[in-house]
Amino acid sequence: MTEPADDVPDGAIEPVAAPLNLAEYEAVARARLPRMVYDYYAGAADDEVTLRLNRAAYESILLRPRVLVDVSRTDTTLALLGHRLPFPILLAPTAFQRLAHPEGELATARAARAAGTLMMMAGTLSTTTVEDTARAADGPFWFQVYVFRDRGLTAHLVERAKAAGCTALCLTVTFPVAGNRERDARNGFALPAGLDMANFRGLAQANFPGTHGSGLAAFVAQQFDPSLTWEAVEWLREISGLPVLVKGVVTPEDAVLAVEHGAAGVVISNHGGRQLDTAEPTVLALPRVADAVAGRVPVLVDGGIRRGTDVLKALALGATAVLIGRPYLWGLAAEGQPGIERVLAILRGELERAMALTGRPDLRSVSRDILSGAPPPR
Repeated sequence: MTEPADDVPDGAIEPVAAPLNLAEYEAVARARLPRMVYDYYAGAADDEVTLRLNRAAYESILLRPRVLVDVSRTDTTLALLGHRLPFPILLAPTAFQRLAHPEGELATARAARAAGTLMMMAGTLSTTTVEDTARAADGPFWFQVYVFRDRGLTAHLVERAKAAGCTALCLTVTFPVAGNRERDARNGFALPAGLDMANFRGLAQANFPGTHGSGLAAFVAQQFDPSLTWEAVEWLREISGLPVLVKGVVTPEDAVLAVEHGAAGVVISNHGGRQLDTAEPTVLALPRVADAVAGRVPVLVDGGIRRGTDVLKALALGATAVLIGRPYLWGLAAEGQPGIERVLAILRGELERAMALTGRPDLRSVSRDILSGAPPPR
């Protein structure tokens, strides 16, 4: 592999022995990971404008605390598609987790189980099979789905996920073509020997172009179906009998269409800025999508969440829950399973503190009137 990414970018945090926040976990991960791996996780499309704006948008929204409210107890529990969760933070699907740590997806599944939250398992770009990951989860999980040109291949993966205990599918729709990720091209990103797309082992029909150089982009071009339409939501519901969330909704028009086609939930996502650069930050899209959905299905959001105050802002703008991706990869790279558990514990603690300091004792009491400078719905 290439050398560690141990040079500290301008303005970046230096690695510390005992990280106290998510930025410090990233600093530790950056120092430990090979540059190629760190850049694969941290990078985004083109000039990475959307990547930066996802974060900056949260920072631009300010909080309006209420005082003299009984916050001797804060309750972060919620119900989500039949699951009772202790806090509204889920683990988003992320690719090739064994690049970060030898236990990869197994560590993530075990951390989700220990924390009591849900892991959205990456079905395609996973370095561990769905069966092995499900055994590590030892409980409910969601499964990310891309629809391939060969629908039979998609159905095969869905059948395996359902047999392994999957309780919902998440159709990711941000990938008609691969985004232009210049860090990966510059680094010649490649999976090292011994790592592969584990769920496709032995499947001749997958016809992989490989994972070296432009192999991933070639795989997307060869396998992913760019003609996908809303009927795919209905098709996945029909073949699986499972709830189907749509991940990648960023407009109210598409949110309404998702609900009309039977989606059990929508996930507001711009793929972490890794697909279309200069797409608007997800937190700006959130209130408009939430208003369009009008409580008919859960609304989840990812992108740019690094503090418990960010979680609170997302909930106030209409999110049912949030997902994190890169932050738990930094925890995984730094400390394995305990690092992911610690990242979740930090965010949960920060959320509880922010709720207390804004006078909101439970999630039901969180509303837009605690925000100053919030993006208005339109």
